[in-house]
Amino acid sequence: MPEVRSVGLEVRAHVPPGLHAVVHPGGGFVRIAITGVTGSLGAALLLELERRGGASRIVGVSRDEVKSGDLDERWGACLPQLRCQLGDVRDAERMEELFRGCDVVVHAAALKRVGHSVYSPGEVLKTNVLGTMAVVRAATEVGVGRVVVVSSDKAVEPTNLYGVSKAAAETYAVQANSYSLPRGTRVSCVRYGNVLGSRGSVPHVWRAQLARGEAPTVTDWRMTRFIVELRDAAAFVLGALDAMEGGEVFVPLLPAAKLRTLLRAVAREWRDRPTSADSMRWFADASMVETRAVVTGLRPGGEKLHESLLSREEPGRAWLDSGRGRVVVLPTHHSWRAAYDTAGFDPVGQAYTSDAPVRWLGEDELVEMLGRVP
Repeated sequence: MPEVRSVGLEVRAHVPPGLHAVVHPGGGFVRIAITGVTGSLGAALLLELERRGGASRIVGVSRDEVKSGDLDERWGACLPQLRCQLGDVRDAERMEELFRGCDVVVHAAALKRVGHSVYSPGEVLKTNVLGTMAVVRAATEVGVGRVVVVSSDKAVEPTNLYGVSKAAAETYAVQANSYSLPRGTRVSCVRYGNVLGSRGSVPHVWRAQLARGEAPTVTDWRMTRFIVELRDAAAFVLGALDAMEGGEVFVPLLPAAKLRTLLRAVAREWRDRPTSADSMRWFADASMVETRAVVTGLRPGGEKLHESLLSREEPGRAWLDSGRGRVVVLPTHHSWRAAYDTAGFDPVGQAYTSDAPVRWLGEDELVEMLGRVP
């Protein structure tokens, strides 16, 4: 994927890795806990940790007994230092037990489906907000050095409860440094867009529909979304652990795509798979899929046509770190001591939205990316 420039924000094909291993202050390698380890990002983080090496202890946290067992079996041989443990992020006491002895925590557990915002709003708030509070407090109590909270572009000027919950979790994580950092625990956030290959993502939905010979469903043809590959999201999270001082929100420089272009790319990539011949006979080229698509309208709960990775207020305190392919958003104010080094960075000072045409990926570029999505 070629580099693209848009209003001073460079879009990169792959986020450069910023962490080889977080070194324990007393020597030795990192001991890391990952909440939501059985999710898509959790699996990608394990792959990245296996590739890089250096993790002497990995505590995987999940409340799903079956998935935890499956993960242990899958990773037992190649990551013998991994232990999957049952635990609910809402339970601060259990989180303390699991985090004790860890150097860093990646908090990736969340309820992220927009439909949950409509039908289970209380559960969304309990997991995404109260769960984040419990994780940060537990990490502080047992002396974890660094915590990264995984957020979403839905947290920026949110229009649904999921976005509101992630915005609240972000705000809490940033301001928690006022009591956690003096005790030795730094807390920061990462915020990125739609992940190709994550569980329940649009490409997976469309592939399943095409495999059944069904017309794909589309919410609104005008829609655009930021795009990040799962492996790059994992590398970016680990890079934030290396760079954080406490209180920052790290935002990767991402390309975007029009929904129409993404559908055509999914159809092309799926059609060319050897196992897809029977289910794809009903169209000769990708444009026929577009014609057959069923427009359903925006989903209940509040959905945007276009996403933003910076709010209208944030560019005034956001800095472009082009060498590492990211924007660093600093807190509006802070009572803790932190030396934010912005030397060599450029002030952003402008919007960062998915509807800027110069960000949009072409069909061929998306087909190439989708070829790496299982």
